Amino acid sequence: MIGFISEKLLIPILDFFYGLVPSYGLAIIALTVVIRIALFPLSAGSIRSARRMKIAQPVMQKRQAEIKSKFSGNPKKQQEELGKLMNEFGSPLAGCLPLIVQMPVLFALFATLRGSPFADVPYNINLKIVPQEQIATIDPKPYTSPRHSIFITEKAHYPIVASLPNGTKLGTEESVKINLQTTNGNNYSEVLSKFENGSKFEPSWKVSKGSEFLEVSNDGVVTPLKPGDATIEAKIPGLAAKSGFLFIKALGQVGFYVDGSINWDIAALVGAFGLTLLLSQMLSGQGMPSNPQQSTANKITPVMITGMFLFFPLPAGVLLYMVVANVFQALQTFLLNKEALPDNLQKILDDQLNNKNDVLTTSPAINDKRLPFEPNSKK
Repeated sequence: MIGFISEKLLIPILDFFYGLVPSYGLAIIALTVVIRIALFPLSAGSIRSARRMKIAQPVMQKRQAEIKSKFSGNPKKQQEELGKLMNEFGSPLAGCLPLIVQMPVLFALFATLRGSPFADVPYNINLKIVPQEQIATIDPKPYTSPRHSIFITEKAHYPIVASLPNGTKLGTEESVKINLQTTNGNNYSEVLSKFENGSKFEPSWKVSKGSEFLEVSNDGVVTPLKPGDATIEAKIPGLAAKSGFLFIKALGQVGFYVDGSINWDIAALVGAFGLTLLLSQMLSGQGMPSNPQQSTANKITPVMITGMFLFFPLPAGVLLYMVVANVFQALQTFLLNKEALPDNLQKILDDQLNNKNDVLTTSPAINDKRLPFEPNSKK
């Protein structure tokens, strides 16, 4: 499903925007904004539901406890009253459904930006080498990898898979060629031969794990050495992987710290992601009674997620998308928090704010008198 959304929806939109302005950086921003606007009704429902639950939760918890205590001997009546309570304030799970519905699109968008043309595309094939005398007892099962859309030019892209007709189990005395081909069965090298720049997109081959068990040639021929498990990686260059945008050196660049040097553009994108996420979290509590625990969580969460992205390598193009998405989310949260609440929730919110103010104004004044247990105090 994710591949279908990527190929049939997101890539055509990407092609459209690149045709208007030949910049993949701007195309990423435009694609992100369009998808976020399209998903606005769903994400707005989640934000509204979360806001209402923050207000109603203390009252709901109190009422639920009262109902369970009052009707403890009558489960049917208890469920009936709890249902009325949910109808009055809404279900805590109401905000989950819009989030679940939009997840396939967001995952597809993420996958699109991690692949061609923005980044190099790896095909990882796990192989098992067995003794030659055992190969006859193994039922061959054809292998086909997940497909990726490979851009050869800004307008020409093809769904490419890696395949092994006899499967991923090889005998120690047989060599096999890993085929890269379109989903229609056309050889990838034949596709490249149709373009003047086709040679730029020839795959590179390497043994990423288990090099003692097999070798792989530059044209994808695997030669087993001895029994064991190994992984072959075929990597096809991304068309725009080395294209820059604003302060970003390359949209396909991966990693904050590479080969002993810091990629400051990646560091800046990760920092911008953390700041925009913090802003969105702070705006989600706008106009609400202060909650020290929630406030602490809102500050810690962006720090933890930002720290994770420093060491979890993502292409610069994906980080650019995440920053733009956070800015859109913060703006959306700000606007939705300005909406009027239903009368019952507004009354609860007013009571909560008034009670908070009463606590602050009626708190004992701090003076310089010593406490009873301190020296020279008045007992």
